Amino acid sequence: MAWKRYGAGVLMALLVAVFMVGCGNNEEASGTEADSGGGNESKGTVKVGVLASLTGALESYGDQTKKGFELGIDYATDGTGEVAGKKIEIIYEDTETDPKVARQKALKLLEEDKVDFLVGSSSSGDTLAVTPLAEEYEKIMVVEPAVADSITGSEFNKYIFRTARNSSQDAVAGAAAIAKEGVKIVTLAPDNSFGRDGVEAFATAAKDLGADIVHEEYADPAATDFTANIQKVINSKPDYLFVIWAGANSPWNQIADMKVQDQGIKISTGAPDIAALATMKPLVGMEGFTVYYHDLPDNEVNDWLVEEHKKRFDGAVPDLFTPGGMSAAISIVEALKKTEGDADSAKLIDTMEGMSFETPKGTMTFRPEDHQAMQSLYAITLEEKDGVDYPVPVLKRELTPEETEPPILNQ
Repeated sequence: MAWKRYGAGVLMALLVAVFMVGCGNNEEASGTEADSGGGNESKGTVKVGVLASLTGALESYGDQTKKGFELGIDYATDGTGEVAGKKIEIIYEDTETDPKVARQKALKLLEEDKVDFLVGSSSSGDTLAVTPLAEEYEKIMVVEPAVADSITGSEFNKYIFRTARNSSQDAVAGAAAIAKEGVKIVTLAPDNSFGRDGVEAFATAAKDLGADIVHEEYADPAATDFTANIQKVINSKPDYLFVIWAGANSPWNQIADMKVQDQGIKISTGAPDIAALATMKPLVGMEGFTVYYHDLPDNEVNDWLVEEHKKRFDGAVPDLFTPGGMSAAISIVEALKKTEGDADSAKLIDTMEGMSFETPKGTMTFRPEDHQAMQSLYAITLEEKDGVDYPVPVLKRELTPEETEPPILNQ
């Protein structure tokens, strides 16, 4: 596939999670228990260290990634937990959504557990604290679900591969939903790398389509009161408010309470996980995009994921970040199949650059230039559905990997 380099930007709507939370430990891990040797001397084992927010404000994101990763290993290995005759051992660590903790846990995985791969994490801040260690220790790190452009942009190193989409991919989808000549847009986002990268990418894409970004509003990522922020949005008198948010402390209730839409301001965003969708009932009819909703993709891998997830988790459907965890696991197994179980990083890099693999979102391909996975996103409207107590993302059309291809930012 010829990867074009057009300038876009992105925005990771509401969800795609990117920082805060939890506490981690090695016991709460794994598809297979860590062996007492604490190393990888055994040639019969491939060790994978997964960093995620397993407690705190982003706990649901970490939980979704964890479940998806375990399902992905099962799917890709036909339930054996082995690849090329080697047992796959998974060790989970909680980053607490604290970059310092994330770095400490990553060092533990690299130095004590002797992992062959790193995976993670729920927060872009955590991930950026860890990616230099992948280069230092010469270990492949599969980034999921963190979205900051800088991970595969300014802070890129050759050991990083990302199955998560990035902010620029979100931006292309988000801008396409509302931006056109003469439209005035205000953005609202958390004041952190996730929010600012998202706004920068979205603004670039929207301006390319002729829209005018009249104000950028940034809120404390831990805020519970958005009154002052929303009032600034109202005072700017835009046609649209585009929101980028991640975490349980979303601004939706206050946007409704302050009657933003009654003042002629339309709301747009990326549809988030199911818990956050439950707070978006005032936004029924909104046009936007989503990274994933369980009944949008039409492929065999997603069918398996939905059915198996329901079986294992009391009828619950996979959520926003579950397919990402699954995709990360599939990418590792597929790479090891190609290297016949050899976890040498140089061989893996040669193998994974340009590698395509099947996921719940269809075919993903690691772009050789920056190791960002090209992937589908979904243009949607939020609609009411009988028997469902939250607005449901309904597919307008699938946005292909070619349509959502982000600019190459690491050169």
